Order: sequence, then C-alpha cells, then structure tokens
Amino acid sequence: MPSAKILEQKKAAVVELTEQIKNATAGVIVDYRGLTVEEDTKLRIKLREAGVYYKVVKNTLTRFAANEVGYTELDPVLNGPTALALSEDPVAPAKVLADFAKENPNLEIKAGFLDGNVISIEEINRLASTPSRDVLIAKIMGSLNAPISNLVRTLQALVDGGVEPADAAAGKAAEAPAEEVAAPEAAAPEQEAPAAEPEAAEAPAEEAPAEEPAEVPAEEAAQE
Repeated sequence: MPSAKILEQKKAAVVELTEQIKNATAGVIVDYRGLTVEEDTKLRIKLREAGVYYKVVKNTLTRFAANEVGYTELDPVLNGPTALALSEDPVAPAKVLADFAKENPNLEIKAGFLDGNVISIEEINRLASTPSRDVLIAKIMGSLNAPISNLVRTLQALVDGGVEPADAAAGKAAEAPAEEVAAPEAAAPEQEAPAAEPEAAEAPAEEAPAEEPAEVPAEEAAQE
C-alpha cells in the first residue's frame, strides 16, 4: 500500500495535470512507443517550436485529471504508453503531430480535445489541415496593412515630388469654386430656348376679326 507521502505526491500531480488540461484550448493524446530516441527528439523540438507543451503521462493520473475536467470520453484511449500535447493554440498540437505521423507512422494519435469537447482522430486530421493561428494572424494583418501601405506610398510620392500633402489639399479646395462657377455658364445657352417661343404666335393675324366690323357698316350703307 502506498505511503501517505506517495499518495500526497500523486494527488498533487493530478491537481497540476488537471489545471494544465483545463487551461489548454486544445490537446492531443498519442502513443509514442514505436518512435526511436532520435525521432522522439525531433518531435519534441517541433512541438516546442510551435509552443506546444508535451509530456509523457501516467494513464491513471491522466484519467483522474481528465475526469475532473469532464473528458470522461478519453478513458478508452488511456492505456499503453501515453504522451499528452497541450496548447493555447487550437491548431498547433494537431498540426504538428499529424504532420509528424505522416512521415513517422509509428506515432499513433489516439484522441484529443478542443474547447471543452473530446474530438476523434478524423477531427484531429481535419483540424491539422487548417492554417495555424500565426498564419491566420499574418493574413489578417496583411489585409489590414494593404490600404495603409498604399496611403503611405501616395503621401511619400507627393513629398518626393516637392508637394506637401497640406498644399495638395489646399490646391483641391481652391479648384472647387472655379468648377462651381463654370457650371452655371455651361447651362446658360440652354436657357435661351424659351425666348424663341413668342415667334411661334406670329400673328396678331388674329386681328382679322377686328376688320369685319368695318365691312358691316358698308353693307348697311348700301341697303339704305
């Protein structure tokens, strides 16, 4: 029977592992038994470069820790030599381990978890095919910086050409009134059209009825 000291050490190890699993965004459990020392060293270097925490764990302690966090579905895979990869990056553990397993088939991926949910090997492989957080951030920053860099190049071109940005802005402001004055002059010829309308009514020719009364007295004179 384990001594009280050993039991306390195990309890402390479970508490520590529980906190590590709880604070990790993603984790992957692997069986490393088929790897050579050289292969295992290469894997650890790749994981460390990606910011992934990696350690060999005891199945019993890992089971207690996983159950504390709520990952009871991991129980069936916690057998044989087991190593655990943890990270705040949701993609990094899956990406590094899946890529390494393609070249080193002796590394067996058993299961994992992501954002509080246990995920299968198939889901780990799909996750591994997505860009890493650093790549996504770089793409986003690139798209945000593109308009800014264009603006900087434009301003620099103005300065290199001997025109200060403030002078260029003042020049545009000075041009605006000239354009506004030109607009009414262009419209003036169109307003001459109504002046031609009086010509269409040529005739006070409708003065003819005014001549008829003059003829009536002439006839009356003849009758008299």
